[in-house]
Amino acid sequence: MLSEAKHLWPVSGGARFEIDQRFFASLRMTLQYGFVECLMATELWNRETFVEKLRAIGVRGYHDKHPFHVAMNEGRLSPEALRGWVANRFYYQRNIPIKDAAILANCPVREVRRAWIHRILDHDGVALRRGGLQCAQPKEISAAGTPPLSEEGGIEAWLRLGEACELSRDELLDNRHLLPGVRFAVDAYVNFARSQSWPIAIASSLTELFAPDLMAARLAAFEKFYRWIDPRGLDYFRRRVTQARRDSDDALVITLEYCNTRELQREAVRALEFKCDVLWSMLDAIHHAHFKEGRSLVRPLAGTFGDREIAAPA
Repeated sequence: MLSEAKHLWPVSGGARFEIDQRFFASLRMTLQYGFVECLMATELWNRETFVEKLRAIGVRGYHDKHPFHVAMNEGRLSPEALRGWVANRFYYQRNIPIKDAAILANCPVREVRRAWIHRILDHDGVALRRGGLQCAQPKEISAAGTPPLSEEGGIEAWLRLGEACELSRDELLDNRHLLPGVRFAVDAYVNFARSQSWPIAIASSLTELFAPDLMAARLAAFEKFYRWIDPRGLDYFRRRVTQARRDSDDALVITLEYCNTRELQREAVRALEFKCDVLWSMLDAIHHAHFKEGRSLVRPLAGTFGDREIAAPA
């Protein structure tokens, strides 16, 4: 085809013929390199590259870099601001098992469902009865906030954190302190898990890769700076140091196995970016709720998030 194509042009001499030959040689190289680039665009990242790209998301955008979170770990939160964080974060905690149930409902792979289902029990808790292992009923919760003979679960542990911060259970359960921005972000995350393919929804949970260190630092900060909080209320943080490491290992194995095309790998990276945005947006809402008459209860410092500069609110 290429050799015939040059005869469509009038040839007046050897010079013109040589130009035509160079043109078609250049065209041939362009097509060849374009084909190679197309192959490279669809080629799977190797395991190391994929993991590196996922971990880079946390380095750039995990919410431990948010001014509110930095202030919390430096002991600069007022009791009011800290209670606001505990109350709003509870909405996220209570929706985690709903998110995980959505992933299970969309997943046809039995082995994955068996590996994932413990996450629901980790947060909802279980209670031992004469009939066996069953979920605790609300009416069985004691005045002290502990189900009988139970693995209380993360939601119950967070309720006890609220009580340790002088927030009643009812204040948390009826969402009376819930900010619209936090509700919007958390609901968006649950809807993401419902609407996306299950491997991508699982990939969004890989913020757990960065959680063990965060939990350890948070626990140390609470024990050092917020001694007005009953230390028994910090059990949630203590257990999540180990749980998050186990959960992130499981989620990473599943993501690496089932995100098995270049497009799924890219979607997994975007899903993790989205989850970091959810956590960041929650802190944005909480942060900006705690300014009164121009005075910050958080006293944030200017900083950077990835390549974006963040100024301290006026």
